[in-house]
Amino acid sequence: MKALTFQRYGKAPGIGFAEVARPVLKPDELLVEVHAAGVNPIDNMIPAGTFRPVLKFDLPATLGSDVAGVVIEVGSAVTRFKPGDAVFASVFDLGKGTFAELAAVPEHAAAHKPDNLDFVQAAAVPMVALTCWQALKERAGLQAGQKVFVPAGSGGIGSFAIQLARHFGATVGTTTSTANVQWVADLGADEVVDYKTQAFEQVLRGYDVVLGTLRGDAIERSMDILKPGGKVVSLIGPLDPAFARARRLNPVLRWVLGLMSRRIRRLARQRDVSYSFLFVRPDGAQLAEIGALLSTGRIRPVIDRVFPFDEAKEALGYLAQGRAKGKVVLRIR
Repeated sequence: MKALTFQRYGKAPGIGFAEVARPVLKPDELLVEVHAAGVNPIDNMIPAGTFRPVLKFDLPATLGSDVAGVVIEVGSAVTRFKPGDAVFASVFDLGKGTFAELAAVPEHAAAHKPDNLDFVQAAAVPMVALTCWQALKERAGLQAGQKVFVPAGSGGIGSFAIQLARHFGATVGTTTSTANVQWVADLGADEVVDYKTQAFEQVLRGYDVVLGTLRGDAIERSMDILKPGGKVVSLIGPLDPAFARARRLNPVLRWVLGLMSRRIRRLARQRDVSYSFLFVRPDGAQLAEIGALLSTGRIRPVIDRVFPFDEAKEALGYLAQGRAKGKVVLRIR
């Protein structure tokens, strides 16, 4: 079958199409005929080697984490799905890929596709939705009446996080460019800062939660807008010792990650706030809850561009430019 793979880590990872073997199912897996696959920033970061110490792949490896498609075969232990079911899932951190004609998906990672979404719309959802759910609901414990800062509100994460936070009853602040101010307000943002004309830390105050999505010094500056006891949940790093312990990394890596995150953790203590790094996990039960919200129209997927499968490398390059309003998706079938 056809798949988009990378050969090695580094500046020249050898990304290209290849003929790979049809997945061999484990008892708890579904074989999914892939109709569409969402493209995420991590898909560019993995071949570059950014997370090589903590993400394990057998090279050459198929890229992609998000998938929407139709089940064509199930393993002997599968009980919730049958051939013909339309499903969506994230297989991030499972050593698998979805930029392919077929994908093996563990049952625990899958959910039935909402009937009101087509496959392209469904493929735009899993990774960003689970990331936002786990960051805001699980890690930050976001409550109705609280205030959450979601930088880059027009991006894939931001456009979903704004909607989900509003569903939880929170007040949402965000940043965007001049052209997108009204667009993110229409998504549900209450306080919108045009980063081209203002620094968000000079405008926003009294926030309970910050979702860290921007590199550079944005996370450090965001601590200035938090109340005492506020929380920063970072999706981009630096990785911290708690993450290293949870992953059971070796002592050397634990020491290195502790050193890398020492400055941000010290700043957090000085400001009486907390800092943590979040690595999203696949979770079909959570995805089913999110699917119920999508079915009612309370939250909707936001898609910037859809690329045909043959232009998958161009899709990765487009996403890397950082200008997408919402998600980038591959139409595979």
